[in-house]
Amino acid sequence: MQTDEMTTRELYSILLQLARGHDELAATEAAATPYWATCPLPTVVGHRTAATLLRAEADRLATAS
Repeated sequence: MQTDEMTTRELYSILLQLARGHDELAATEAAATPYWATCPLPTVVGHRTAATLLRAEADRLATAS
């Protein structure tokens, strides 16, 4: 039982780390986008979406435990 809880915590941490990585990538790419561009690059939106989904999965994992 202890191992399952430790594995869950580790997975939760990894999911949040991945989400932060996607946030950082989105921020870096968005900073390189000229202010006059009509919309962010598709990759910026993709990284932001991935970060949101990773956090949602982490939250789901935390509430399921």
